[in-house]
Amino acid sequence: MAESIIIRVQSPDGVKRITATKRETAATFLKKVAKEFGFQNNGFSVYINRNKTGEITASSNKSLNLLKIKHGDLLFLFPSSLAGPSSEMETSIPPGFKGFGAPNVVEDEIDQYLSKQDGKIYRSRDPQLGKFVALENISCKIKSGCEGHLPWPNGICTKCQPSAITLNRQKYRHVDNIMFENHTVADRFLDFWRKTGNQHFGFLYGRYTEHKDIPLGIRAEVAAIYEPPQIGTQNSLELLEDPKAEVVDEIAAKLGLRKVGWIFTDLVSEDTRKGTVRYSRNKDTYFLSSEECITAGDFQNKHPNMCRLSPDGHFGSKFVTAVATGLSLTGGPDNQVHFEGYQVSNQCMALVRDECLLPCKDAPELGYAKESSSEQYVPDVFYKDVDKFGNEITQLARPLPVEYLIIDITTTFPKDPVYTFSISQNPFPIENRDVLGETQDFHSLATYLSQNTSSVFLDTISDFHLLLFLVTNEVMPLQDSISLLLEAVRTRNEELAQTWKRSEQWATIEQLCNGASLFAQDGVQQHDHGSLKPLPPMFKQRTSLSLSSSWDYRRELPYLALPSLCI
Repeated sequence: MAESIIIRVQSPDGVKRITATKRETAATFLKKVAKEFGFQNNGFSVYINRNKTGEITASSNKSLNLLKIKHGDLLFLFPSSLAGPSSEMETSIPPGFKGFGAPNVVEDEIDQYLSKQDGKIYRSRDPQLGKFVALENISCKIKSGCEGHLPWPNGICTKCQPSAITLNRQKYRHVDNIMFENHTVADRFLDFWRKTGNQHFGFLYGRYTEHKDIPLGIRAEVAAIYEPPQIGTQNSLELLEDPKAEVVDEIAAKLGLRKVGWIFTDLVSEDTRKGTVRYSRNKDTYFLSSEECITAGDFQNKHPNMCRLSPDGHFGSKFVTAVATGLSLTGGPDNQVHFEGYQVSNQCMALVRDECLLPCKDAPELGYAKESSSEQYVPDVFYKDVDKFGNEITQLARPLPVEYLIIDITTTFPKDPVYTFSISQNPFPIENRDVLGETQDFHSLATYLSQNTSSVFLDTISDFHLLLFLVTNEVMPLQDSISLLLEAVRTRNEELAQTWKRSEQWATIEQLCNGASLFAQDGVQQHDHGSLKPLPPMFKQRTSLSLSSSWDYRRELPYLALPSLCI
């Protein structure tokens, strides 16, 4: 009987071992390779060398021994579609991933686009490359369904016990750059801090696009910032329940936008005359606090990145964190306001999702991995450090430096500004700023329309905060009749905008604005008969409804509940 040998074959999907004999013909061997990798007989090529030299052809006259292929040799397989342009270069799952992927998952448009690109990085080979692994999400929970013992805390085994976690600085990013379309988007957000001195919070709405300066790079472009109900002080922020959150997401989707991240300020004025701010976040303190890392992890878990190559159908997240602070990672402490971008690692997401990570009360740069209890099993969490003698040591993550959890992302403004929405010298008020006396109501709408006399209706109406008011106001919400206008704004179609302007809904809005203007004028003028003029019929019928300015957004339940246990 011929002696069996094992030949290793490396493909873009990994390495597989093929059992053959020395006297076996090349044609027979290639059939085994095709069957093992799931290819048609002519859908691939096998080479002796990595640089695609020494191709093994399907010859019935040459044996493996004649080709000098020995036991343990490594051959290199390249699918035919990789040799040049082909119609087969679609987003289908590579054969090696069919066993554990999620092919029915609908990925983001940017991911579908990038999957069709070459993606080659022309440089010297990195020894770290060439490893192919499944995109599996980390779990810190006990696996369910183990019947060999009593449930925790009375029993656990190696099959159901989650593995210990050693924290590593994540070497890859899900997003490579955050770009605000123009300075006005950021400046209007900062105005709240400038006028009150209190910290502020917002959600970033925009889109994910290709970052052409990085191979297969992804950029989060920010077109607008929505400011949810909140309570801010000089050193704290509390998010309140937002009854309009789902509607805002729906309107943004119709405008071709999505929630791509969150932003908050951490600013303390240093010299009001010079407009400088205090330099607080740096390498000697922290870039993100442990509580901010936990909040970022929670947001990223709520906005997972859909991925067909993961058994769960999702892997990581593209949701980004932006901070307005006095720190510049590149320029040092120039005491000017800078925007810095971050994400937290997949390991941090898992620790937050499974409720294993806590903030430290008196040390914001440190987190704390929970200990197991009768209610919850928590795997051991470690991180590697260097002691005073220069030796690498492994430390238990109680506490842990949050720098192991953070990924920094460049944040930029374009040289040539982009405007998804129109810019006005007298913009419509931003939502939930009643504390500044900036109220969204029909009087403010009337004022806005009177000050924006552009002959192009699309330019006047193309304001993110105005569109949200038209949909969410309590007097006459237009959620069911504004789709045409949103499509006009999304496509920049003035003709569609004019068609909507001729609708009954806009005529009623104009009547309400006129009524609100008369009401405001009469409120500051004294009449001989000591009473106000009667309101127009359309406005009078709705005076029993309260406007959004009188709505009490302060609820007992916070929008995001952070762990209450600190050390």
